[in-house]
Amino acid sequence: MPKTKAQKNPTAQQPPDCIVGLPHVPPLYGLKSPHKFLPFTHAEKRLAKSRNYWICTTRPDGRPHSIPVWGFWIDGGLYFGTARSTRKARNLAQNPAISIHLESGDDVVILEGSAQEVDLTDKPTLKKLDAASRAKYKMPLMIIPESVLYCVRPRVVLAWTESDFPNNATRWQFA
Repeated sequence: MPKTKAQKNPTAQQPPDCIVGLPHVPPLYGLKSPHKFLPFTHAEKRLAKSRNYWICTTRPDGRPHSIPVWGFWIDGGLYFGTARSTRKARNLAQNPAISIHLESGDDVVILEGSAQEVDLTDKPTLKKLDAASRAKYKMPLMIIPESVLYCVRPRVVLAWTESDFPNNATRWQFA
C-alpha cells in the first residue's frame, strides 16, 4: 500500500517523526487514496484516557499471551508495570516485542513496539508515573521489590473508527 508523508495531509496534525499512511491490509478492505487520515491526537487522547490496555506478548515457545493491565500514556510512551515473576514479564525478558490495544472495537487504537525496562532509580519518571496513577486510578504507584516497569514507544500505531471505516483507517510508522 502507498505511504504518504505526514506533511502532505494538512488537515490532520501528525507527528514530525513518522510516516502516515494506510494500514497494510488486503485490497478487499477497500482502503484507497486519497484518504481521510485521523490526526495522531485522536490516538493519543484514546491512549491517555483508557483505563485498561490489552498487552500481547509471546511465550518462549511462540504461543501468544494476552492480558489487560493498567497504564499511562506519558510523553509519547505507554508505561505499565508488573511483578518480574509474571508471565508477561518473563515473556518480555525473552522477547521485548509487544502489541497493545484498547478495549473498543468501535474506536480502535493498536500500538506496536518494544517494551523497555524503566530504571527504578529514575526519580523524575517515577514522580510523573505516581502523579498519573493518583489522578487516573486514585492510588499511588505501587513499587515493591519484585516490580518491573516498562515503557513502550510506538513503532507502529493503527487507528480507525467503526462509524467511518474504511475511510479513516490510519497507520503511523515511527522512525
